[in-house]
Amino acid sequence: MAAGGGRPRCPPGALLAVAAVVAAAGWVRAELKEEQSIDLIGKNEVYGDTRHEVNVYVKVFTNSPFLVCMDLALSQERIIDPNYLWIGPDGRDLQGQGYVNLTETGKLMVMGFRVSMSGAYLCTLSHKVIETSTQEETEMVEAYKFMVYAYREADHAYQVSVRFTTTRCRLKTNGLFVEKLNKILNSTISHLTCHITDSSYKCYSIRTPKNGLQYELFVNFLVNPFGPGWEEVCHRIPYDCEDVTNRRVRQAAERIGKFFHQLRYVLKNEFHAVPTIQYVENSFSMTPIDSCRPGFGKNHHTHQNCASCCVVCGPGTYSPNNEVTCRTCTSPGARIYGAKSC
Repeated sequence: MAAGGGRPRCPPGALLAVAAVVAAAGWVRAELKEEQSIDLIGKNEVYGDTRHEVNVYVKVFTNSPFLVCMDLALSQERIIDPNYLWIGPDGRDLQGQGYVNLTETGKLMVMGFRVSMSGAYLCTLSHKVIETSTQEETEMVEAYKFMVYAYREADHAYQVSVRFTTTRCRLKTNGLFVEKLNKILNSTISHLTCHITDSSYKCYSIRTPKNGLQYELFVNFLVNPFGPGWEEVCHRIPYDCEDVTNRRVRQAAERIGKFFHQLRYVLKNEFHAVPTIQYVENSFSMTPIDSCRPGFGKNHHTHQNCASCCVVCGPGTYSPNNEVTCRTCTSPGARIYGAKSC
């Protein structure tokens, strides 16, 4: 990983080498759809509801919002002799536990939230109601259930597609051109600990109304955030690893867009001969691809309020790789949150 100093730039000689076989026309358009982190808390308090459980999503290693042991309507009333009992996912009383902040008004915050802290948090509120005329006391009891889930931000990569015209499909120079292009693109983003993966191309003969029969290379590759040195970045700032890698891969995608614009400029101003391979105008596109860490996945149906999040896999499910879906265990097992296998 590059350490300090100015940002490495694509070597002019390498850029001109590719420019010798590529012509670009028009502006390159990169459509980057950056998913914003969802703020599910609003204020730093989440109220209970006696009618149903309340889902709460907490980013790993951060503090949860305050879970309030009453509903919003009751919070607007005077409560006589309130008493609160909080039970965690393991069935233990949370009073006095070192990883929680439990206030005298019944608000609970889980600090430094980890995968194993996911699960049901139950609160029982008991209080008195006094009849004004008779001064008769009645004991009231309300129960609230919060389902609290750890989540991570999705890891982003970018799928790039671009087309070039060529003189024939069965030319050795086609493969050499794509190989050279990959090397140059890697050199422009290596300082961001990103790299080009899954590169491929196919050549097709295409009949066009204006130009007749021509041949085009369809080039595809992935801008991957896990290039050499990315682990070192995460070791320095483990709590915000996804944020850092996502920011770097977004910068890498932007630099690739600038590369193609720069290539167009070089061809226009530096070369007078027509290259054998030419960029197809407006063919450049870039699409974000999400992945989740093992033990996490996306579920738009179950977790509608955190649809873009990678939510911890629930009991009975698991995720062994970087896919975005938690798999269901075929046999009894994985009775924990965040399982990577059954």
